[in-house]
Amino acid sequence: MNNAVRQTSLPGTGRIAGALLLCTVLLAGCNSGGSGDDQGPVSNEPAQPANPTTLTVLTNRVDWIENGVLQQYADQFEAKHPGTKVEFDGLANYASDIMVRLSTRSMGDALLLPNNLTNEDLVNYFEPLHDEMFANIRFADFKAYRGVRYGIATGASTEGIVYNKAAFREAGITTLPATLDEFYEACRKLKAAGMTPIYLNYGAQWPMSSWGENLVGFMTGNPAYLNEMTKSDEPWQIDNPWGHAITIVRTLIQKGYGEKDMFANNWELSKSEVASGQAGMYFIGNWVINQVIEAGAKPDDIGFFPFPYDNSKGKRYAQLSPDWFLGVSKFSEHKELAEQWVDFFVNQSGYVNDSGFLPVDETKTSSMPQIRQFESYRPTYIERQPPSDDFLNIAAKAQVAFWSGDFIQNWAVAKDLKAEFQKYNGLWKEARNDLLGTQAAAKVAAGNTMPDASP
Repeated sequence: MNNAVRQTSLPGTGRIAGALLLCTVLLAGCNSGGSGDDQGPVSNEPAQPANPTTLTVLTNRVDWIENGVLQQYADQFEAKHPGTKVEFDGLANYASDIMVRLSTRSMGDALLLPNNLTNEDLVNYFEPLHDEMFANIRFADFKAYRGVRYGIATGASTEGIVYNKAAFREAGITTLPATLDEFYEACRKLKAAGMTPIYLNYGAQWPMSSWGENLVGFMTGNPAYLNEMTKSDEPWQIDNPWGHAITIVRTLIQKGYGEKDMFANNWELSKSEVASGQAGMYFIGNWVINQVIEAGAKPDDIGFFPFPYDNSKGKRYAQLSPDWFLGVSKFSEHKELAEQWVDFFVNQSGYVNDSGFLPVDETKTSSMPQIRQFESYRPTYIERQPPSDDFLNIAAKAQVAFWSGDFIQNWAVAKDLKAEFQKYNGLWKEARNDLLGTQAAAKVAAGNTMPDASP
């Protein structure tokens, strides 16, 4: 049911209002007449409207709808805005489901912005947000077009190895791996001890993007790496960062270091298994730390260290990425109230701390011991750049769904990775030349191709 339906007057409203007015007059007469009857205590609570304004918020946190955390935020907001009722609509596979919602304009009032939507298209679906919301905020222009901002980051994160210290001790891992070979050896020990070494969450699909577009950002230390794919007809190669990244996850699968039931969506189960020590670790964002603790882990048993993506022991890059961006639907009937929810959610609700994110406010620091452990390795943070419209348009035309994990799924188990890369390079080249035309061909001819490493 949409908001318009919820606000429609009920049948007989006029008759009810008349009856209420008559009752009010009669009660006033009784009180002035001094009947002596005990009228009881008079409530000072403000009267709640019979038909509150319903604010519908789309979210990917289905688990927090179920456990009541989001309702706690709603209660806070409703107390600040009497006459408002916040309702949550959870999408289990938000990255793909939200695109369907956009096509039908079933977007509620406030929602997370799709990652695969070009900034140019934001104006078609979202309301501009006031600049005052963005003081000291990271990634302020990530979701902006022509100087107008349409989304604000709900948190910041970096990816690394989230691990169960007790599981590592039981497996005889006394020193945390600092190279890729040492990482594989830690996986071997965990498997030998009867544990799942690392949860890939292959069946859930979206976590697989950690092993693709996210990992190449770590390997290169280049925040523009993905955007620079628009300079090449063949961005996927076995001997470049894409090939190195996919080879790692393929090795983990081939050696049986991932979960046994690869094809089921075991995302929620994975958290309880890492929490209990049945599984050793994830390669994923720091935001999962609090979720693992909520699943039963002792906070002191959960650690976080940079992923050793090669066999050097030198500088490690850590890509600092925004979490989802929150915005206001262009089709909302309550735009002002929805923007107040956005501001409240990011700055007042407690969501950043509860989720284990790094603050998006540059003036604040994290107090999480796991973040302090990660930063003790002195990684070089690289703040991710927003995807360019050229990148997103080429990807869309080539039907490469970045950040969904689906093509990484295919590559991780493909019989011939080189052949898969060639197929996707063909799609990319065709889309690139269709969209960029002779200008793209000229860039390739001039040798302005994609770099292999950091700048």
